[in-house]
Amino acid sequence: MEDDPPTRDTLIAKLRNPADAHAWREFVAIYEPLVNRLARQKGLQDADAQDLAQEVFRAVARAIDRWEPNTARGTFRGWLFTIARNLCINFLTRRDPAAEGSGDTRNLDRLAEVPARDSAQTATFDAEYRRRIFRWAAEQVKGEFAPNTWRAFWQTAVEDRPVAEVAAELGLTPGAVYVARSRVIARLRRRVEQLGDETAARIGGDDGCPD
Repeated sequence: MEDDPPTRDTLIAKLRNPADAHAWREFVAIYEPLVNRLARQKGLQDADAQDLAQEVFRAVARAIDRWEPNTARGTFRGWLFTIARNLCINFLTRRDPAAEGSGDTRNLDRLAEVPARDSAQTATFDAEYRRRIFRWAAEQVKGEFAPNTWRAFWQTAVEDRPVAEVAAELGLTPGAVYVARSRVIARLRRRVEQLGDETAARIGGDDGCPD
């Protein structure tokens, strides 16, 4: 297995290079389901939700060079949510259709900076993001583990089954199940850390594995 890229080499930094197709594929794989879900919650049909997602990604591509974390904008996830929410509102109201497809810097800044006032919706987006990033990371690392190791992790950490029960079913000792679970959780954290995301610290913590 190749060495992991340095944690500091985050996905956001890679996105600033338009030629980094792998980074953009990762970005779309993680965020497209979230944007689609937000759009459907706002009443858009599937085809319109997909169109909106593409417009959100185009807006991000045009604005990513100017994004920097600060107290006003907060996390990258929050910034993306604000863009998606405001583009969705534009789509629904059609008050300013030209802004949706415009590459004008002022339009992009407006879309990114009008605050999302619905804290419940923001919290829902964050929760969906944590579930999605966990699922994405799990898909990425599953092949690195023996089937029993993965089952020991999944059934105890995700399905929340008793360790003793899973151990008996898999022919392992409870200690072996704990070791397997710890190994997988550590690998998941490292994979998420490569994105430069704070979600990594929550995997396997007090909240368990999001699902």
